[in-house]
Amino acid sequence: MAYPFQLGLQDATSPIMEELMNFHDHTLMIVFLISTLVLYIISLMLTTKLTHTSTMNAQEVETVWTILPAVILILIALPSLRILYMMDEINNPVLTVKTMGHQWYWSYEYTDYEDLCFDSYMIPTTDLKPGDLRLLEVDNRVVLPMELPIRMLISSEDVLHSWAVPSLGLKTDAIPGRLNQATVTSNRPGLFYGQCSEICGSNHSFMPIVLEMVPLKHFENWSTSMI
Repeated sequence: MAYPFQLGLQDATSPIMEELMNFHDHTLMIVFLISTLVLYIISLMLTTKLTHTSTMNAQEVETVWTILPAVILILIALPSLRILYMMDEINNPVLTVKTMGHQWYWSYEYTDYEDLCFDSYMIPTTDLKPGDLRLLEVDNRVVLPMELPIRMLISSEDVLHSWAVPSLGLKTDAIPGRLNQATVTSNRPGLFYGQCSEICGSNHSFMPIVLEMVPLKHFENWSTSMI
């Protein structure tokens, strides 16, 4: 969950989000080094009056500033591709949940159960209880088991939506007529909040997502009580 005046990313809850945060720090360090070098060279050019006649025709310098950016791009691309393939890979999911976007609410169907499906609407501000989060609480949370791979099938009934939970590193478009797939894995129990991240109409801001990650035993009790 984000907090006021937060500058960084939310705390990672899934292995994928941990990898994304490491890649973010890795790339940011490269950007800092390049920016520092460029600013230093610019400051030297503006402050010194010394010139050298050979600098206008230096093959070695041209070779270096051609090869060095290519090496830097490779150092960024390789870990990026690794994470991209990790996000697309899913091995033996224990549970499949189908998510459908509507204007302006989400509906969920646990396909491994016969009659376990519900709609999830945002709770209006006037109905919030003390301690509830405005514009983020829903009437029906998505309860999932922690520390297990879960497959989310995401689509839409009407317009483009986007199912996003930042702390899990998830953001998948919900497109009418197309079924997208995402993997959900949580390292710890808790409540994790997200919102629709694709402008989908006048009430786009009122489509929150709440995942409640619980131990497997509690999930089994919950699923039995819902059927």
